[in-house]
Amino acid sequence: MAPDLITAATNITDAQTKTAKRAFVTFLAGNGDYVKGVEGLAKGLRKVKTMCPLVVAVLPDVPAEHRNILISQGCIVREIEPVYPPENQTQFAMAYYVINYSKLRIWAFEEYEKMIYLDGDIQVFENIDHLFDLPNNYFYAVMDCFCEATWGHTKQYEIGYCQQCPDKVQWPSNFGPKPPLYFNAGMFVYEPNMDTYHDLLHKLQLTKPTSFAEQDFLNMYFNDKYKPIPNVYNLVLAMLWRHPENVELHKVKVVHYCAAGSKPWRYTGVEENMQREDIKMLVKKWWEVYEDESLDYKKALNENRLTSAILEAGGINFVRAPNAA
Repeated sequence: MAPDLITAATNITDAQTKTAKRAFVTFLAGNGDYVKGVEGLAKGLRKVKTMCPLVVAVLPDVPAEHRNILISQGCIVREIEPVYPPENQTQFAMAYYVINYSKLRIWAFEEYEKMIYLDGDIQVFENIDHLFDLPNNYFYAVMDCFCEATWGHTKQYEIGYCQQCPDKVQWPSNFGPKPPLYFNAGMFVYEPNMDTYHDLLHKLQLTKPTSFAEQDFLNMYFNDKYKPIPNVYNLVLAMLWRHPENVELHKVKVVHYCAAGSKPWRYTGVEENMQREDIKMLVKKWWEVYEDESLDYKKALNENRLTSAILEAGGINFVRAPNAA
């Protein structure tokens, strides 16, 4: 039997309250073309009918033109101040990652109880709202791969060890303890918290920067709370040629276009591995979302979709009048 209207209204209110405390969040700096990635992400999340908004943490150097583009796509734009590692310690292997320490500011977004962070070069192809229901007090992310040349400065790369296939090359006993599990920080599930926020900023000033900047730092900080989730939630493209046995492409929900030459809005196909058919297919999928004008933000339509999604989740089906907006 269908619930009565009072019960239905209560269910909708509860679901809306719960949804209001959850959000996706991404980060944008400068006046470059990454705004296209974030715009595409906003449309991708809309296509999979998420019930949660996309918050964009922008640095002061993001121009008004780019902010207006994101607002027009339904994003919540929040300006943040840059975060830097200790003074005079920014000259390390990947110095261009330094600005990414500013991502630590998102722990201060305490108006949300739980958030899913996504880099601007990520696209979501299936709904992942269920990740908000993961148990609290943990940090969830996908394990990284150690096989690309960017890891050339590490012992892992030197001996060919990768946590994606730990039995293929054993960790030598004379190298000391095996490295702890290490996640890719392009996507993670976390809980904003001001105590954590202040502690992150404090510990950053006591920690010497390393090659992968904030990713290394977050791995150190959340080492005891980290819980791996399947790579379908953050497919780093190198997995396609480094560990194809670990990838079921038809099941992938989130694609991370982080390999050299793979940014869809810059794609030329000339870089190594960029002529692979699976890469070309994934780039095409991104463009299909980005160029789909039906996915442009429309406030009334978006609110109707939210209500419909909540009703369907509660097992309630209303038939709208033919002329309803």
